[in-house]
Amino acid sequence: MVFRFRRPPEHQPTAATVELEHVWVYRKGVPALEDISFRLERGEQVAVLGPNGAGKSTLFQVIVGILRPQRGRVRIYGSGPDRHLCIGYVPQRNQIDWRFPVTVWDAVMMGRVARIGFFRWPGPRDREAVAQALAEVGMDAYRERQIGELSGGQQQRVFLARALAQEAELLLLDEPLTGLDVPSQEALLAILDRLRHRGISIIVATHDLGQVMGRYDRVLLLNRRLIADGPPAEVLRPPILAQAFGSHLHILPLPEGTVAIPDTCCSNREMVQPLVSGRPGRDRP
Repeated sequence: MVFRFRRPPEHQPTAATVELEHVWVYRKGVPALEDISFRLERGEQVAVLGPNGAGKSTLFQVIVGILRPQRGRVRIYGSGPDRHLCIGYVPQRNQIDWRFPVTVWDAVMMGRVARIGFFRWPGPRDREAVAQALAEVGMDAYRERQIGELSGGQQQRVFLARALAQEAELLLLDEPLTGLDVPSQEALLAILDRLRHRGISIIVATHDLGQVMGRYDRVLLLNRRLIADGPPAEVLRPPILAQAFGSHLHILPLPEGTVAIPDTCCSNREMVQPLVSGRPGRDRP
């Protein structure tokens, strides 16, 4: 048997980072994504917001190339989603087997496999890339620790380091802050802010309304279909949010503005945070 390493597709200089055109995905005959179209330009930071079961993880799997849509077209830098080395994907923590016996260093080195090639040993450049990635996320001191021994926030930083070692130009993070305490959330968000200034495109899936305002260039409001796509101030309005969250969203008028409170609990028992939207002509507190 002969193993051949296929070269990744070249990036077209004028192409968008991500482009979806009329994408449909069915699971057991039921639409999981319905007629999704959008473009992501280089360096944009976008939140995909929607309730549980809205199709956020399915959308990420389509972009990465894990899942093929039944209808529509997906392009990454002008080419199909297969074999791109530039995509760093951090799945939900509950999708990872943390019992797997691997050190922090080895987990991050896995991000170099596609660049090293099969049946080859890491070289100095690979080891340097891993060391730099661990230092950037503040995990260098844990390089020999078993990944299952880490806290949730530390595990997320390790997977982010793996994407950096991979030299990713596009990061997909699926519910990265879920289950983390406030200091861990702030540490992870600080890292994403630094990456933003390096021109890395970032898409973050979240159900948390409170994390979106003031942090992202755009919000894609999703509930199987794309309900809205635009700046947070335009998308995060109670009438628009109600189209995604439905009867689970309660709109309450307050003196300082309007508060939208979902009453659904997530599968990990983390409650979705409320969003306060200021009244027209008034600053939000």
